[in-house]
Amino acid sequence: MGAELEKLEAFVGHTFRARELLRRALTHKSIVVEQSAGVLHVASDNEQLEFLGDAVLGFLVSEELVARYPELPEGRLSKIKAHLVSAAHLHEVARQLSLGEYLFLGRGEEMSGGRAKRALLANAVEAVIAALYLDGGMEAARRFVELYVLAGLDKSDYESCGAIDDFKSALQEAAQARKLPQPRYVIVKERGPEHCKTFTVEVRVGREYSAQAEGNSKKSAGQKAAQLVLDRMSYPPGGAG
Repeated sequence: MGAELEKLEAFVGHTFRARELLRRALTHKSIVVEQSAGVLHVASDNEQLEFLGDAVLGFLVSEELVARYPELPEGRLSKIKAHLVSAAHLHEVARQLSLGEYLFLGRGEEMSGGRAKRALLANAVEAVIAALYLDGGMEAARRFVELYVLAGLDKSDYESCGAIDDFKSALQEAAQARKLPQPRYVIVKERGPEHCKTFTVEVRVGREYSAQAEGNSKKSAGQKAAQLVLDRMSYPPGGAG
């Protein structure tokens, strides 16, 4: 396993002085329970590191967003942060690192597909961040977060990330004000590889208004479609605009 940990160290960009920290970050409580006949040894699995890593990750993401987008209000920054620290996003980070291959799992967790479980992998990413912080300080953790968690943020749909529900909420309110049926969203197409899909979403408000839009997530596609319908409701056929 030592050689495998060296490989992971190369991926995360840090050589551990205390490699046991990295091993602990990858150790699920299931194997600790099994190996100790049901008696859990304190601080021998990654749950405490997960707790610390969550706090370190939240700070580093907040710090970067404030520096990168000084013009954004707190509400939009909170939405971007919520996406970046979400289990779904951290699961993608874990997949990039093939983190599941390095986990130490109990037999039961292994048999139930633990190496691919989203929550388990997201928690392991947080634990690794904590291990980096404890072994190499905030800079080691910051390098990892910038390399993997924040990677591609500039290339993402900035508006949809910053205000992903604004147009959907506005469309719902507009429909209510006009006594129209509530918007209905349908995924009409998915294309591209699993790790980089493009979604086409259609939204309909009654029989009169509908639109389709694409996005790199179902939410962003739905938000863009909602914006199109709002535009059409503001400037109906034959009207201004």
